[in-house]
Amino acid sequence: MRVTVLGSAAGGGFPQWNCACRNCSRLRAGQLRSQARSQAQVVVCPFEGEYYLVNASPDLRTQITATPLLVPTKLPRHTPIAGILLTSADVDSVAGLLHLREFQPLHIYSTASVRRIVLEENRIFRVLERANPPAVWQDVPLNTWFPLTSNSSGVEVSIRCRMVPLDSAYPDYVSENLRRSLPLDEAVTGLVMEQGSKRFFYAPALPGRSREWTDWAKSSDLCLLDGTFWDENELISAGVGSKTAREIGHVPLSGAGGLLAEFDSAMRGRRVLIHVNNTNPILDEESPEHRQVQDAGWEIAYDGMDFEL
Repeated sequence: MRVTVLGSAAGGGFPQWNCACRNCSRLRAGQLRSQARSQAQVVVCPFEGEYYLVNASPDLRTQITATPLLVPTKLPRHTPIAGILLTSADVDSVAGLLHLREFQPLHIYSTASVRRIVLEENRIFRVLERANPPAVWQDVPLNTWFPLTSNSSGVEVSIRCRMVPLDSAYPDYVSENLRRSLPLDEAVTGLVMEQGSKRFFYAPALPGRSREWTDWAKSSDLCLLDGTFWDENELISAGVGSKTAREIGHVPLSGAGGLLAEFDSAMRGRRVLIHVNNTNPILDEESPEHRQVQDAGWEIAYDGMDFEL
């Protein structure tokens, strides 16, 4: 199983188009030892020639065209992308579906609630039904193993997946009427993918309330976890927001109950932070926060980062 990071930043990317925070300003001026990042996007390859997107970022078209493995190779139209797995209905997770509207059949896996939000609250996504055959949505039950289907043969591939509830909230744009009919535990999920003896766990948004995900992360050969904020009041301190990290669904890295305190150095596998917000000081490779993350045994995702399991 091959896991590739196509994008590693939180919403807006890095630098964010309308942000003049210290990190963004210094990167634009060439004064920050760091690198630009597009919005969080991962692709998984269980075997050569077939790829599964994990979520669909707003930067997806650019990310696909910049990745040679994802270019079409057959006439008249073709894609090696066999499916998309959605872990939430957040804008940063689903907006990229609109880049895939070019009459290309798609197989999309999500909870029933995420499917309903995308299709019932956002009629624009019905453009995905123009393909022949139209996009196929597969409702995935929580805490249950499910297979993926090959794009070329239509048979199940040698990888199994599981969606783990993270006890978060639905996006603000969801109408109150629909929200009342949706089970809360389907709002945001972590994704487990297994092939043979290898396990990958992905959770770019951890609210910090549920504990179920920790066992999956600690038992994985690779986990890509929520690296959005360094501290609880980061947006407030930077003057770019009025809510704390946890109030918008992200456990911070530092402090009591922070992500770094959850794991010791003996944890199995590689630990990588993804979905890093433009205000996060770990983006500065010369900062004490960056060194603290590395000393704790963590890596920081960057666009193009590649893993073989």
